[in-house]
Amino acid sequence: MQTVQDYVGGKNNNLNLIRMIAALAVVFSHSFAISSGTATAEPGRESLGMTLGDIAVDIFFITSGFLVTKSLLSRADIIDFVWGRALRVVPGLLVMLVLTVLGLGAWLTRAPLQDYLSDPQTWFYLFKNTGLIAGAEFDLPGLFEGNPLQTIVNGSLWTLPFEVGMYGALALLWLFVLWLRLDSRHFQRAILLFAVGAALFKLFAYYFFASESHLLRLFQMFFLGGAFYVLRGYIPLTRAAFAAAVALLAVAMPDRDSFYLVYNLTLGYVLLYLAFVPAGRIRAFNEVGDYSYGLYIYSFPVQQTLAAVIPGIEAWTMVLLSIGITLPLAVVSWFLVERHALGYRQACATGTKAVWKRLAPRARVG
Repeated sequence: MQTVQDYVGGKNNNLNLIRMIAALAVVFSHSFAISSGTATAEPGRESLGMTLGDIAVDIFFITSGFLVTKSLLSRADIIDFVWGRALRVVPGLLVMLVLTVLGLGAWLTRAPLQDYLSDPQTWFYLFKNTGLIAGAEFDLPGLFEGNPLQTIVNGSLWTLPFEVGMYGALALLWLFVLWLRLDSRHFQRAILLFAVGAALFKLFAYYFFASESHLLRLFQMFFLGGAFYVLRGYIPLTRAAFAAAVALLAVAMPDRDSFYLVYNLTLGYVLLYLAFVPAGRIRAFNEVGDYSYGLYIYSFPVQQTLAAVIPGIEAWTMVLLSIGITLPLAVVSWFLVERHALGYRQACATGTKAVWKRLAPRARVG
């Protein structure tokens, strides 16, 4: 019986395709909210208690937790880890933000251009969203004020500070374990403890207080992904278990509370099975490129632009048009910005280590 361990050795899997489908689900979900001005417009939201966009974000965080935990444990190099995460997130984001602020914003703002460019809010939007430390900023002066979903320029950005925060939590945990002079086994046990603890708190909050914070939800999903990597040698990937998980989800769908429980218990397994087991022609998608991040960060401003220039646009029309416009932007972002930036990972890590070696002796003497 094959386990997750038997599949994780290389990059020949379906994770790129899954992330792409998740990004398309976000586009679909946002189209209903942006065209109508209400977050409850998407079909199925009331019955399930979540949207396709919510499920897609959970998939992103489970996948991220799995992959970055794998990266850190495999390389055992915190400097390389930090540069890898920074170069994956920031360059593509920065280019998108500059195009949004100086291109889209300058074009569509209702404020006089000089006032728009001199308004501190314009530059606050750019710098805060580039930093991704103190949350996301959503408003630019005079932009999208007449849209059904007013003023929000890029609602997708809300998840990125949480994503970066999870990277930071994982890195700090690694450094703490090193500081205690413990080995990676203790690091892995801590990940399992975080995953179990967060899951219990999350279920408790939902069933006893009918609430769920974004931080708790995304923390749990991220460390669930990390826990799946830690336990990779003990998790069998079988068709019977996958079918049982899907059947449980289907049976639980009519009852919102039951679905929430089954969803949280089975999503990770279903995701990993689809990521590693189906093979053949489906793997050809890996030759195309990883466009999910670009699709995710560009789609919301594109959709708001469509709502501004085509008043009364229907949700399904927005879905089709926004994908048609955003996908080429994502392709360009991948080939000209994101992939190019990732090529500097080794050089940046090596340079940082060289600087650290020079500074470390002086720090010890001081």
